[in-house]
Amino acid sequence: MARIEFKMPKLGESITEAAIITWFKSVGDHIDEDEMLLEVATDKVDSEVPSNVSGTIEEILFNANDVIKIGDTIAIIESDGVSSKPTETNQAKPDKVKTPKKNTKKAPLRSKIEKPAAFEKFSVSNSNTFFSPLIISIAKEHHISFEELARIPATGKEGRLRKSDVFQYIEDGRPYKFAQPVTQDPTAYRIPQLTFDKGNGKIVEMDRMRQMIADHMVYSKHTSPHVTAYVEADLTNMVNWRNANKTAFFEKYGEKLTFTPLFMEAVAKAVEDFPNINASVDGNKIIIKDAINVGMATALPSGNLIVPVVKNANTKDLLSLAKDVNSLSNKARENKLTADDIQGSTFTISNVGTFGSVMGTPIINQPEVAILALGIIKKRPEVIETEKGDEIAIRSMMYLSLSFDHRVVDGYLGGSFVRRVADYFEQFDTNRKI
Repeated sequence: MARIEFKMPKLGESITEAAIITWFKSVGDHIDEDEMLLEVATDKVDSEVPSNVSGTIEEILFNANDVIKIGDTIAIIESDGVSSKPTETNQAKPDKVKTPKKNTKKAPLRSKIEKPAAFEKFSVSNSNTFFSPLIISIAKEHHISFEELARIPATGKEGRLRKSDVFQYIEDGRPYKFAQPVTQDPTAYRIPQLTFDKGNGKIVEMDRMRQMIADHMVYSKHTSPHVTAYVEADLTNMVNWRNANKTAFFEKYGEKLTFTPLFMEAVAKAVEDFPNINASVDGNKIIIKDAINVGMATALPSGNLIVPVVKNANTKDLLSLAKDVNSLSNKARENKLTADDIQGSTFTISNVGTFGSVMGTPIINQPEVAILALGIIKKRPEVIETEKGDEIAIRSMMYLSLSFDHRVVDGYLGGSFVRRVADYFEQFDTNRKI
């Protein structure tokens, strides 16, 4: 019997190291010559490495995900025969049995190794999945980004994505086709794989809608560089007019007059003034939308969020807007929204003031490029200019916050737009007839 040091074999020209993907054998297992011992990954290919001797695995010196230099000893095999491949092993007997050690150098995600041409148009994945060169080649051919790959159910060992998984996903119509290609260096950042103590407590499974919301929000933050601009507006004129006319409006039209249609009316006007805010991104192209369809973030009875849409908001008068808003709100409360009710938005507003929030930093509703949060209307003393000079008066004030996609919306456009909305709020005509 001889104790053989099994070394990381040479895997190709210019390859100096390889990452261990998985061991097919454990300590104490018997292995035959030419039987597969482990699988490794390089920047070029994944390879299964066979044993060059038969015997019993005595030690495994490295773990999965460790990066090993070519020629380093990775296992000790107690051989029951002479190696037929002496160049790949070393029969020297160590004086002392080594204890398993963990390489301090961690394997990079294989989607992040150097920068072959296949990676040039992929964005960084938020998954800890290892993507082999074969998987990346298939993904590039079908224009599948890392974000989309990360959502494909994996059936391989230890959650690895297999070729058959990708082809099945494509055959199923790519149900997670959220991500879109972006031009960036995929080696620029790798999300660290951290383990947190999540604590103990009641476990509540996410329902399907909550999972979709979670995916959509995470995708939006990874896709759009969010920037938020803030302004405050004096809504005293609007508040006074609405309070004076809401009863008459209901008696005349049978519709409640909430603040939402008044907000939507002003937002639609501002969008007409700044049409580039009413857009979406398609790769390197910006699509300026023809229609102005305003989505309104609405809470469902379950606590989940949904965004029903008022279509062509800029073409409707206050009564029509009030009817649409009330109808969609009632449908949401009764879980009766249709697919058409929640599709086609080009810009979204979120009235966080409904819940008492002073302001918010909303997440963009993809594929839009901006979303407006409206805070609580709160009375407070303000310095105002009058014919007599500066005076302190009680005014109804609101903070507005616009989150925008800094890929295509710069500070000038974002700031100018939200300021214009505030101006329309402040310049509300108190002599307006219902």
